[in-house]
Amino acid sequence: MSSDFEGFEQDFAVLTAEITSKIARVPRLPPDEKKQMVANVEKQLEEAKELLEQMDLEVREIPPQSRGMYSNRMRSYKQEMGKLEADFKRSRIAYSDEVRNELLGDDGNSSESQLIKLREERAHLLDNTERLERSSRRLEAGYQIAVETEQIGQEMLENLSHDREKIQRARERLRETDANLGKSSRVLTGMLRRIIQNRVLVVVLAVILVITILMAITFSIRGH
Repeated sequence: MSSDFEGFEQDFAVLTAEITSKIARVPRLPPDEKKQMVANVEKQLEEAKELLEQMDLEVREIPPQSRGMYSNRMRSYKQEMGKLEADFKRSRIAYSDEVRNELLGDDGNSSESQLIKLREERAHLLDNTERLERSSRRLEAGYQIAVETEQIGQEMLENLSHDREKIQRARERLRETDANLGKSSRVLTGMLRRIIQNRVLVVVLAVILVITILMAITFSIRGH
């Protein structure tokens, strides 16, 4: 089950990287290419949403004790998806005719150098935004790894606690077994002692009986 999730996860990472790259290029394209690129990005955003839905279904089928780690990753991916959609909306209006006319004026008096300068500044801002987003994703990935590591550590501590309880119960059973063996040993020792005493008593009685018989025979012979 987790292997299916990781496969969707890799596809999502590749797809979002392509979308991020294309979104950054949209404002710089001519109108015709820009329209085609926008349609392409919209299609890929739909594909990314479908991947998220598949990943969400996979998470729901994971056992509850292991679901927390994947749920955290899903939240991170959904946040990334929201950022991509917001960036896409901004890129669609960047350098649009309406914005350019509002900034440069409809009378055509602004120079071409101002337009070029404005484009360069806009591209610089977009580059900075991309760097910030990459840094943010790296921080989120680091946080996610830290959360997963903490969960693994907690699971290990729980397993160690269970193992310690098992060992303690085994020790208690060994102590009980030792105590029972001690009692059994004392009982057997007492039984052996009584057996020996009985045998000695039987031997003594046999000796006395033999002596009595011999004395009776001796007296009987002397009487005659």
